[in-house]
Amino acid sequence: MSVAGLKKAAHETVAGLPREFWWLWTSTLVNRLGAFVATFMALYLTLDRGYSASYAGLVAALHGLGGVVSSLGAGVMTDRLGRRPTMLIAQLSTAVSVAVLGFMVHPVAIAGVAFVVGMASNASRPAVQAMMADIVRPEDRVRAFSLNYWAINLGFAVSSAGAGFIAEYSYLAGFMGEAALTLLCAFVVFLKVPESRPEAAPRAAGTPPQDDVRLVTVLRDGRYMGVVGLSFLVALIFQQGYVGLPVAMGTDGLSASDFGTAIAVNGVLIVALQIPVTRFIQHRDPRRLLILSSMLAGYGFGLTAFAGSVGVYALTVCVWTLAEIVNAPTQTGIVVQLSPAHGRGRYQGMYTMSWSVAALVAPLMSGFVIDHYGAAWLWGTCAVLGTVAAAGYWLLMRNLDLPEPVVAASPVLEDLAVAEGPVAAEGLVVAEGAV
Repeated sequence: MSVAGLKKAAHETVAGLPREFWWLWTSTLVNRLGAFVATFMALYLTLDRGYSASYAGLVAALHGLGGVVSSLGAGVMTDRLGRRPTMLIAQLSTAVSVAVLGFMVHPVAIAGVAFVVGMASNASRPAVQAMMADIVRPEDRVRAFSLNYWAINLGFAVSSAGAGFIAEYSYLAGFMGEAALTLLCAFVVFLKVPESRPEAAPRAAGTPPQDDVRLVTVLRDGRYMGVVGLSFLVALIFQQGYVGLPVAMGTDGLSASDFGTAIAVNGVLIVALQIPVTRFIQHRDPRRLLILSSMLAGYGFGLTAFAGSVGVYALTVCVWTLAEIVNAPTQTGIVVQLSPAHGRGRYQGMYTMSWSVAALVAPLMSGFVIDHYGAAWLWGTCAVLGTVAAAGYWLLMRNLDLPEPVVAASPVLEDLAVAEGPVAAEGLVVAEGAV
């Protein structure tokens, strides 16, 4: 592609998104630049503290359990308090708890604070996802989710490589660095990100309110819960990159910096390929993309059974990273389409919980399997899970008709409509039909 073509592609990728999105994008980038605990907890406990893989899995599971507990509560907070207050509470709580975790020595204290960290750090996800759906037009959402995912992995690529070397000298420095950057993230949100929760539309007397969405409403939504269940299986596979992979590399005699180098490939590839791949897939059938990405994830991790050096581990990371690049914006786009505007927090909370439960189950699974059977069995299990998820998507999606969008009111989008004129206002759609 020529230089002019590259400039045109870059302009089309970033053009038309509101400035509020870019401040939210910036806060995401800053937050991920400080990612340390989730990535290096297993190595910190096994190599620095000398605990077993099973104990490291238990602590990681408690971290995940905290996320499970907070997912639904944060979803309710997102709908009731608003997106911005929920993010600020979550980020401030994360900064404090991460700093405290760095000073914990007793195994029970480490486990308890890890649970609090998991609860706090996961609480902002429903709010961020709901706000992004609020402030971006439906036709731009896949592109916006892709850009946000790109920011996550740009920060991850930098932080994982740098933190790997920091861990060689001081794990405490990593904990304190994450706390400081999380505070900076909260500062950006406080100063630059406005509230975006949609206002309730006028209704006739005697009709129920549009925002009468409860958690039981989400649970009764069969097709949405089907997507959530399949998301759990895929998340269970991807989680092994952060819980099973570092332990397996450690048992092969590789260091924290070796793991940092290998896993940084994931972030680097996503930074390099996420946007062009999204441009390629954004108008293709999401059903086929989810089936393909599930298979690629499962067998990408399955290939890890044949790895023994940093180079080969990095090659397997390349395979499942391609699955992640395809799956992330596709899955998020479908989840938003199935979520009514005034219940977005609860719906996003349920979707977030699928990843939180995976974060709870994955370390228990990896610790038990590696300790009792060896890492090769773990990677074989990932291949099976990928196959099951692909079959599940095929069964669910073959008769699934995604709902048509309906109009609702969002303060941020209304401001954007005024700024860009009547042509832009005609296409403003915030919420999809309730299902």
